[in-house]
Amino acid sequence: MSSIDADKPPLRHVHHTEATRLVTSILTHNGVSGPSAALVAKCLIAADLRGVDTHGMSRVPSYMARIRRGVLDPAAQPSLSQVTPVVAHVDGRNSFGFLGAHMAMQAAITSAETYGIGMASVRRSNHFGMAAWVVQQALDAGMMSIVFTNSSPALPPFGGRSKLLGTSPLACGAPGISTAASVSATKGAAAVAGGGGGDFILDMAPSVAARGKIYKAKRRGERIPQDWALDKDGRPTDDPDAALAGVLLPMGGPKGSALAIMMDVFSGVLSGSAFAGHVTGPYDTSSQEAPDVGHFMLAIKPDLFMNLDEFRGRLEYLYQRVVGAEKAAGVDRIYFPGEMEQLVQRERLETGIPLAQAEIDALNEEAERAGVQPMKFMS
Repeated sequence: MSSIDADKPPLRHVHHTEATRLVTSILTHNGVSGPSAALVAKCLIAADLRGVDTHGMSRVPSYMARIRRGVLDPAAQPSLSQVTPVVAHVDGRNSFGFLGAHMAMQAAITSAETYGIGMASVRRSNHFGMAAWVVQQALDAGMMSIVFTNSSPALPPFGGRSKLLGTSPLACGAPGISTAASVSATKGAAAVAGGGGGDFILDMAPSVAARGKIYKAKRRGERIPQDWALDKDGRPTDDPDAALAGVLLPMGGPKGSALAIMMDVFSGVLSGSAFAGHVTGPYDTSSQEAPDVGHFMLAIKPDLFMNLDEFRGRLEYLYQRVVGAEKAAGVDRIYFPGEMEQLVQRERLETGIPLAQAEIDALNEEAERAGVQPMKFMS
């Protein structure tokens, strides 16, 4: 066991239905409408089920703190204008980012169903959690997709030393055999995890590690690898607090930096939202300004150039070639992008979502504030 894994606090497990109940109740008691709360809870718990704990229900306390400070409007509803038959523009109106992103992707899907492709841009939005849930929304409709967002500064541009670029996720997906078998996200993921080809789901940050992983380590009293971030003096650090006071490192040096800039161009510059380091973050406890996050969504009908069965068959062939490739020394299995998360989801549907005590305490504090029943755990 490494020093990073040593002395981790014990974890308790909560069933996904109980987690959904708790999150939905906290949201509705803080002014979020029933349908909006259900969507936000679904997207957060989807992240927890996939093992992306940094973007799951642990985000709820920071979201509620932003509502209390008046920088996130719990009652706001985004609005959509159809710019052309294939292009839509969503005004998030400072609502939860999940709402504007869902509306935008649905508009892109609707256009793609008729015209083969659809695009939507979002401004005046907020953090929308794990980007893979937006990709899954497109997969459930049988669509390929590309999803970008910008975010608050955490990375320096290559060669720089101060925060300017966000750890904005780059996500995309394509429907495989599992989507053909079931349009249910849960059943589809389980089908992939059970073996055979499946959907292609890529969701990655341009940094060595997502900023949420550093906040997760801080909550859980853990250290971080020394190649994730630099402290305020530019030195490698394994201390989450020092990392958050410094800068995260882009993956691949100039390549990660360029990807972060690309997502600011497509999500921020194009949409009319904040960009170039002016987005405020979901953990920022000092700013009184709305974050004005921008998103970019693209949906593509996969049978534009061949019939759908042929497309799925070709993706299945790619899957088999990837996972069946000759393994390097010490490697037991090669995974297709998104497959590891699908395996985690299959396990957590049975065993529950693990939470550290600090995360439980923060969520139960919000439950107490809202006057709702605290979290119940699996035996």
